[in-house]
Parts: sequence; C-alpha cells; structure tokens
Amino acid sequence: MTTHAPQAAHTVTLPGSLDEAVAALAAMPTAVPVAGGTDLMAAVNSGLLRPAGLVGLGRINEIRGWQYQDGAALLGAGLTHARMGRPDFAALMPALAAAARAAGPPQIRNAGTLGGNIASAQPTGDTLPVLAALEASLVIAGPGGARREIPVGRLLAGLDMLRPGELIGYVRVPLLHAPQTFLKATGRMGPGRAIASVAVVLDPARRGVRCAVGAVAPMPLRPFDAERWVSSIVDWDGERTLAPDALAAFGDYVAAACIPDPVPVPNPLSPHDPLDPHNPHAPHDGAEPGTLPPAVLHLRRTVATLARRALGRALA
Repeated sequence: MTTHAPQAAHTVTLPGSLDEAVAALAAMPTAVPVAGGTDLMAAVNSGLLRPAGLVGLGRINEIRGWQYQDGAALLGAGLTHARMGRPDFAALMPALAAAARAAGPPQIRNAGTLGGNIASAQPTGDTLPVLAALEASLVIAGPGGARREIPVGRLLAGLDMLRPGELIGYVRVPLLHAPQTFLKATGRMGPGRAIASVAVVLDPARRGVRCAVGAVAPMPLRPFDAERWVSSIVDWDGERTLAPDALAAFGDYVAAACIPDPVPVPNPLSPHDPLDPHNPHAPHDGAEPGTLPPAVLHLRRTVATLARRALGRALA
C-alpha cells in the first residue's frame, strides 16, 4: 500500500487569538488556515494542495465555545463536531447536533470543526443544510480588528467570498426554541458521506417551515415554494399535525424542486420531434424521453422520503 507523503509547509504559525491569526494570514497570503485538518489533509494527501505555510487555529480558545447574544447563539468556528454532538448542545440546536453526530467516525468528529465544514464548502458537509435552514450568518474577522457579517448562504453560493486575510470567526444562529430535525442517507451502513440530506426547522413565531436539502447540488437548496405551501396548511394554533398524504405531498414537492425534470432540448439538425421515439436523433439513455434516469429518479425518491420523515418528526 502506498500513500502520498505531504510536502512540509515552509512556515507554521500558531497564533493565540483570532486577530493574531488574521494578522498571520495577512502577512502570508499563500498560507492556509488549519483547525481539525480533516479536509485539508485529504487534499494534501491526494496531491491537490501543497500549502506554502500553515496558520494553526487550535490554540485560539475564543472560537472553541459558544455564547448567547441578542436572542441568538454565537458559535465559535473552532467548535468540533464531537462537542456539538453532546446533550447540552443538542438541547440548544437539535438539528445541528444531529448533523454533527452524523459527520463521520469518531476520529473525524473529534477533529473536524464547524468553521472548517463551512470554509471547505463540500457539498456533502452535514452541517451545511442545517445552517441554511436555520438562516445562520457568519461573523468574518478581518485585518485590523475588522468584523463583518454575511448570511451563510451567500458564502456557500459564492456570492460573497472570504477576502485576503479574513477568517470565519463565529456562526450566529437564531434561537427558535422550536422542533428541528436532520436526516441523511448514505451509501453504506453507519457513518458515511451523504448521498442526500434534509434539515427541517419549524419557526412558530413566523408560522413557517424551513427546509434545506444537502449533497444533491454544490450548495444546500431551499425549496421555498414547498416551504410556503406546507406552512399554509399547518395548524399553528392547534396540534401542528399533518395527514400522511400531506406529508407525502411535501416530500414530493421538495424532491421535485431540488431535482427537477429535464428540459427537452430540440435537435436543430433533425426535422422531426426529438422526443419522437421513432426519430433516430432522439436520445436513448435507457429511460423514456423526457424522464429522469433510474439513478436520478432513485435520488429524488430518497430526498422525498427524507423530507417527509423530517417534517413528520418535527411536527410530532
């Protein structure tokens, strides 16, 4: 068995505060920040990354816990998945705790951090759909003690990127004090990378249901139309229950929104209808023209099942 030996970084800096880490990154623009290193070392070992320098974040105690601030929880970017999975944190944000517990085997949960999960922005990141459904925001630390705040969705969508010398310092999550769930499907038994995940959050104050789907696209998807529809039929003043057919319809609505039907593309070289099965230019991929391939159809069914079960558990 062979392994890729990582090339040693030229400079390793171990700052003791967030501002010191920002200053180190500003002084070494080619340096890479590292906390748990679970994604970084995978990139190094696969030959995708050869950092010229490292700025270690493991000694920065201020980002390893959380605090309450103006009706929200301010979570340090250095929180590990193992810490977020504990009962006291689960009582605060059960869906985020469930996602942290599902993030992988113990060695990954003990090392991997919330900020690293966000910064690497892997589509299969378990915390990402939960943060999207909770409508969390990021507190970004910049040079000279500067701080700015952006919605987590803007960073994941690439609409607002980290600037040179900036770090994710904290994640601000509104405290809803309401049921929330996270479910995921993997390709094997036990912890593993998600092939699909769903987070559902109830917001009784706004009489709304929020949902986010992960792993099926480069960033978590919010099926807003499905959210509005199901929010309109929940009895917010009563028992908040839905009939099984309504739950099933919600699951199908979410799945269809996140994995839509393909749009037929006419063949300009063919004088015939490209969807005509007798047309020699019609597509032949093992599926009926205009329908989803079997693997994609299975993924849609998986998302529908997860969404239905997640909402059912939240309402229960």
